[in-house]
Amino acid sequence: MSYRRDLRRYAAFLADRGIGEPTAIRGEDVTAFLVYLREGDTHHPPLGSGSAARTVVAVRGLHKFLLRDGLVEADVAASVKPPSPPKRLPKALTVDQVQAILDAAASPGTTLAGRDRALLELLYATGARISEVVGLDVDDLDFEAASVLLRGKAGKQRIVPFGSYAQAALRDYLVGTRPALAASGRGVAAVFLNSRGGRLSRQSAWAVLVRAAERAGIAADVSPHTLRHSFATHLLDGGADVRVVQELLGHASVTTTQIYTLVTIDRLREVYATSHPRALG
Repeated sequence: MSYRRDLRRYAAFLADRGIGEPTAIRGEDVTAFLVYLREGDTHHPPLGSGSAARTVVAVRGLHKFLLRDGLVEADVAASVKPPSPPKRLPKALTVDQVQAILDAAASPGTTLAGRDRALLELLYATGARISEVVGLDVDDLDFEAASVLLRGKAGKQRIVPFGSYAQAALRDYLVGTRPALAASGRGVAAVFLNSRGGRLSRQSAWAVLVRAAERAGIAADVSPHTLRHSFATHLLDGGADVRVVQELLGHASVTTTQIYTLVTIDRLREVYATSHPRALG
C-alpha cells in the first residue's frame, strides 16, 4: 500500500513538472522529488529521513523496472541516494546515576561485591569496551602510572589512565576478593575472575552491571556501552578535547567520537536556556 502511495505521489510530482512519459524523466527530476519530499508543501508535511528514504527506494525500484523492460535507455534514479538516517544520540547516564550504580555494586551482603565494584569502576573510569576489560590480565594494570593497557578492535592497543576511585577499588579487589576466587581455579592471569576461578565472561560482566542498575533503581536500559557513552559525555561536559576522548575510546576516526558532542551541545543549550537572563522571551 505504501509503495503504491509513494509512486502515485511521484507521478503527481512529475505531472506538475509537465512530464508525462518515462523517457522524459531526468536525474535532476528525481533529485528534485527528494528535495520536495523533505520540504513538503501545503498538502503534505515534510517527510523525515526514514519516510523519504522509503519513497526514494520505491522510485528507484520503478526506474529499475522501466530499464529492465526496455521502456527507457538508462536508469536516471541510480545515482540518487536515499537520505541517511539521523545520528542517534548515545544514551548517557547522569553522574549521580553512575554513582548510584557503583554504590549498588558494592552493597553489603553480596559475596562478590569487591570484584563487581572494581569491574564497574574500571569500566566507567576508562570508557573501555566490556570485551577489553574482561580480557585484561593482572600485568596489564600499572598502579604506579595509574593506567591500564587495553586491547581493542583489530588488536590495537592503547594505554588509558584511571582515577583514584578505580585504583582503590582495584587494589581492594586484588588483595581481598581475587585471591579467594583464584584458589578455586587453575591460576589464570585474568584480572576479573568468576566464582570458579576462571576468567569472567563478557555475559557475566554484563549481568553484574544490570543487577547493580536494578538495585540502584535505574529504570533506563543500562549496558556496558552505556557506561562507555557516559564516560565520553561526562569528559566532554567537563571540557575535554574531542581528540583526547577519541584516543581514550580507541576510535580510529574522530568522526566516530564527534557524535558525543551532539549530546553536550544539547546540554549546553539546556544550561543556556536556564541561565542566561535573555535566553527566553
